[in-house]
Formats: sequence, C-alpha cells, structure tokens
Amino acid sequence: MTTRRAAPTGQPVVVKVGSSSLASVSGGLDRAALRSVVDQVVELWSLGHPTVLVSSGAVAAGLLELGLDRRPADVPGLQVAAAVGQGRLMERYATEFGARDRLVGQVLLTKDVLANRGQYLHARQALDLFRLIIRYHTTPGLLEPRTIPETRVMKGLAMPMILIVTAQILREAVDDPICGEWIDRAISEIENDFMRPEFSAVLETVGPNGEFIDTFDGRMLCPGHAIEAAWFILHEAKHRGRDERLLQLALTILDWMWCRGWDEEYGGIRYYGDARDLPCTEYWHDMKFWWPHNEAVIATLLAYSLTGDAKYRGWHRMVHDWAHNHFPDREHGEWFGYLRRDGSLSTRIKGNMWKGPFHLPRMQLYCWKLLEEMSSRG
Repeated sequence: MTTRRAAPTGQPVVVKVGSSSLASVSGGLDRAALRSVVDQVVELWSLGHPTVLVSSGAVAAGLLELGLDRRPADVPGLQVAAAVGQGRLMERYATEFGARDRLVGQVLLTKDVLANRGQYLHARQALDLFRLIIRYHTTPGLLEPRTIPETRVMKGLAMPMILIVTAQILREAVDDPICGEWIDRAISEIENDFMRPEFSAVLETVGPNGEFIDTFDGRMLCPGHAIEAAWFILHEAKHRGRDERLLQLALTILDWMWCRGWDEEYGGIRYYGDARDLPCTEYWHDMKFWWPHNEAVIATLLAYSLTGDAKYRGWHRMVHDWAHNHFPDREHGEWFGYLRRDGSLSTRIKGNMWKGPFHLPRMQLYCWKLLEEMSSRG
C-alpha cells in the first residue's frame, strides 16, 4: 500500500486535468466537473500551495458552440473545435474562479516550448531579470544614487521609456501580465510627469513627482529621446488594435518634439534644446548625432502607416534623406556618429562607449518589416 504525504506548505503544485475529466457523456463540457476542479485548486492555494492548472478540454468546450454531438475524428475538425472552445473554456474558468475571488490568467504553451528546455530557461531568465529591474527601480536604497539626492532630486525620461520597449520585447517571448502592467505604468508616467503642454514639449528630467525644475537640467529637451518614446507608444497603440488614445498621445509627442528638434536652417535633428528657448549648457547641443535620426525615421514612418497623414510621410522623407545623405561612410560602410550642425563630419570614429551596433540596425529591421506590411495592404 502506498502512503501519500501532504506536500510542505509553500511547495508549488501542478494540477493536470485531461479532456476526459471535463467532458460530459454527450462529449461537451461538464460544468459540474469543472467546478470541482476549481474548488480543489482554490483549496490548494488556501493551504499555502502556489498552484498551476494545466487543463485540456478546449475541444469539449467547442462542441456545444458548434452544435456537434460527438468529438470530431479528423484533424481539421479537432482544430476548429479547439479554436472555438479555447475561449469558452477560459471564460468558464474565469467565471468559476472569479466567483471564489480568484483572478486567473492564461498561458498557451506549444510542444516546441515544452520540448526546448533551453528556450524555456531563457524566457524564464529574461522574466526574472525584468522583475529584478523593477525591484531595483521601485525600492529606494538598493542602488546608490548617481547624484547627491539632497541637491539634485529628479528623475529622467529614459527609465519609463526603456521600460516600455523592454516589456514590449519581453512580451513577444513570455505572456506574463507584468509586461502589460509596466507598459501602462510607464506610458502614464511619461504622459503625467514629462509632457508639458505649456511648453509643447517633453522634458528630459523632472522632480520625483513630476515637478518642473526651472534650471538648466530641468528645462533640458532631448528631441531624439522623446521621439523614440513616441514610436514606442505608437507601437503599443498598433499592438492594441490601433488604440486611439495611445495613438493621439504618441502623435502629440512626435509633433511637439519634431518642431523642437528639426533644424530649419541646416536640416537634421538637433541634440538638445531648452524648454524656455534659453541657452543650453552642453556645447554639443546643436550637433547632429546618428541615433536621433534613426529613431525619427522609425517614428515618422510608423505614424504615417497608422494615420495616412501626408505630414508624416513628408517628415519621414526629410529625416530619411538628410540622414542618408550625411551619416553613411561611402567608402567603408556603416554610419559615422557625430556631425556638426551644418552636417559636416566632426569625427570619423564609428564606435565608442556610446555608439554601438544598436540604433541603426534596429531602424533598418523595423522599417523593413513595416514597409513589407504596408506594401501587403496595398
């Protein structure tokens, strides 16, 4: 006789439910059986066991919706039943767990994901690292401050901007709610703390609660950064089925910062500006760096793709043509990184602590894919 021992409190439990356990005599979904499964999972949680439910039953859930009285025998029939039933099954679980004050989420796993342990481990490692970043970001004192907190209390646009794109890329590999949660939080922070309608600008640094700091640092504008943030939000609007609120938010940022950054005299995007149009402290404020142009090429093309507005098509042509006429090394390939305001070469160096193989290939890859998509739409 085999003796079963209770698992220690805190030990995770995986519950596997097969189709036969959820199918009724007629082949459809047995709701009483499903409620019993839910009750047992809830009880496990109440006993201190984090629980994952691995459930079949999509085909059974789809039979009733399709008006079928028996399980299909052919593969296409099974696929149709599963496709219809997956949503119904999840809806049923959400209803039953919700009645017991439990919130559930769905993760779909393919055979390849389960078979490829390396892929699984990489995805898990990336998610763990993202959580660690969030912990350091939200827990004061874990990292030593880079400035003297008592004299320069401020936060920068870079962090929420980078959190958006990091969570977007992570979401492609790991379907975890934390990605959407932090995308929303970061966009909200940019909108509420960094966007300033009174200046028609997005500030580079603000006080810890979004306060305007009327100093050189607090008035600083970096059009390239803000335009980069704009296309991250445009990308999110597209991901959410052309979300109108996010679309207008991103277009506002792009419109403001294009006007702030584009050099009407020499062309190209200036590096820094001042919210009150006062002098900047950085001597390179009017230079033309490679990466703001990479980001503006993406932002304007994506804006045109989503709106069809000829203004963004024109801006795209302007920044695309100026950048490709000035930055590429015609002899050896790649782009130079640093130009004077008039577009002349400041230094021939192509790689240093800041200029690496990131912005340029991302621009080429993203725009290539976007142009293919636009072409397929006709």
